[in-house]
Amino acid sequence: MTPSPQPPIEHTEPHGHNGHAHAGPGPSDGHADRHSDGHSHDGSNDSSNGGSDGHPPSPPHNHGHGHSHGHGPAAPVSKHLRKVIAAVLIPFAVAVFVGMVVLWPGGAPGHERTGVGFDRQTQQGVVTSLEQVDCKSVNASQVPTTAAPSTPEGRQAQAEQTGECKKATVEVTSGPDKGRTFVEVVQPGAPRQLEDGQEVVVAYAPDAPRDLQYSVIDVNRKLPMALLAGIFAVAVVVVGRMRGLFALVALVVSFGVLTLFILPAILQGSNPLVVAVVGASAIMLIALYMCHGLTARTSVAVLGTLVSLLLIGLLGSGFIDWAFLSGNTDDNTGLIHGLYPDIDMSGLLLAGVIIGSLGVLDDVTVTQTSAVWELHHADPSMGPRALYRAAIRIGRDHIASVVNTLVLAYAGAALPLLLLFSIANSSMGSVANSELVAEEIVRTLVGSIGLVASVPVTTALAALVVSADRPGSPAGAPASGPVRGRGRRRKR
Repeated sequence: MTPSPQPPIEHTEPHGHNGHAHAGPGPSDGHADRHSDGHSHDGSNDSSNGGSDGHPPSPPHNHGHGHSHGHGPAAPVSKHLRKVIAAVLIPFAVAVFVGMVVLWPGGAPGHERTGVGFDRQTQQGVVTSLEQVDCKSVNASQVPTTAAPSTPEGRQAQAEQTGECKKATVEVTSGPDKGRTFVEVVQPGAPRQLEDGQEVVVAYAPDAPRDLQYSVIDVNRKLPMALLAGIFAVAVVVVGRMRGLFALVALVVSFGVLTLFILPAILQGSNPLVVAVVGASAIMLIALYMCHGLTARTSVAVLGTLVSLLLIGLLGSGFIDWAFLSGNTDDNTGLIHGLYPDIDMSGLLLAGVIIGSLGVLDDVTVTQTSAVWELHHADPSMGPRALYRAAIRIGRDHIASVVNTLVLAYAGAALPLLLLFSIANSSMGSVANSELVAEEIVRTLVGSIGLVASVPVTTALAALVVSADRPGSPAGAPASGPVRGRGRRRKR
C-alpha cells in the first residue's frame, strides 16, 4: 500500500528567512533553533520537509540568507530612503563645517595673569626633605589667640600654638628656576599634608618678595590619573574590540573639538550658544558615524539627537532668561567674567547644558534606533505603528533609568552645597530659590526633558524609515548571501 503524502508543515514563527534556498529536502535538524532570533523558513508549504515526518535525513543543504541577524550589520535601506536621509544630513553637515570655519578662534586670546585662583603661573616641584617643628617657632598660627576655645577658630588656634607643624623643603623641577628650593610650612589642621619625596605643583608669583615667590598649591596626580586612563582604554578595547577602539578615537576627537574650538571661540567673544550648538553637532556627527558606521540606522540616531538638542536649546534659553540666572555664581565664573567681561555668562551656562546633555542623548537615540531595527528584522511584517508601540516600551524603561542617572549625577556634583544648606536648616523652597541650586535644577530638568523627548522622536523616525523600505528593491537586497528563491524551496 502506497503511503499517503504528508501534509505541509506550517511554521508558526512570525517571520522567516527571505530567499532561503535548499539543494534538496533536509532533516528537521534544529536549524531554526540555532539562530538566536528564532527565524523560520519561508516556503514551508513545500511537501518535501523531510526529517520531521519520520523520513530519513537528506544530505546537507546550502542556505542563502535574505536578511541580517541581530549580531551582524544592518541590511541597507532602499535607494530612495538613502537619498531622503542624505538630503537632510548633508546640508546639516555642511552647515556645521561652515560654522566651525567661520567661528574658528585660532587659539585662546592672551592676557596678563592675575595670580588669582587658576590664573597663576605654575611649575612642577618635589619635596626633598621634611621635618617636624614647633608651630610657634615658624609663626604658623594665623588665628588671633583671643578667639574663644569653644569656637572652631579658637580650637584651631590652640592646636597651631601647641601642636607640631611640618617644615618641607621643596625643589622646583621645571621652568626657568629649575633647581631652586624654598620652604613650605604645613599646619597640623591643613587638609593637604606633604610627604618626603612627594611630587607637587607650585605657584609662581613674580611680583612677590623672593622668599615668597613660590608656594605649594597642589600635589602631582599625573601618574595615577594616566594609569587609570590606560586601564580604561585597555578595558574598552578588550571588550569592544574594533568598535571600542573607534569609540576611543571618537573620544579623543571630541576632546579636541572642545579644547581647540569650543573653549577658545567662547573666550574670543563668540556667542556661547552658537558655539555650543556648532561644536556639539560636530562632536555628534564624528562620534556617532565613527562608532556605529555610515548607515541609515546611524543617520536616524543623528536626526533624533539633533531634534532633541534643538529642544534643549530652546527650553534652556527660555527658562534661563525667565529665572534670571546670570551664570556667575562662584569664584571661578567670577574670575572668568573679570578676565573676559565680554563673555555672556548666561549663554555660557546654556552652552554647558547642551554639551552636558549630548553624551546621554547619543546613548538614548542609538539604543532606540537599534531596537526598532532589530524588531523589524525579527518581524518584517510589522508596520510603523506596531514597531513604534513595541520600541516605545523599551524606551520607557530607558527613560526611567537615564533620567534617574542624570539627576543623581548633578546631585552628586552639588553634594557639598546641599550639605551646607542642610547644616543651615534651610527650607526646600529657599534652597531651590537660591541661584546656585536653581542653576542645577534648570540644567537637570531641561536636559531630562530633552532626553525624554528623544525617545518618542527617535523611535518614530526609525519606525517610519525602516517600514518605508522595500525588501524587493535593489538597495534592499540581502547583505549576507545570494537569494536563489523568494519564499520557496527547490523540490526534489
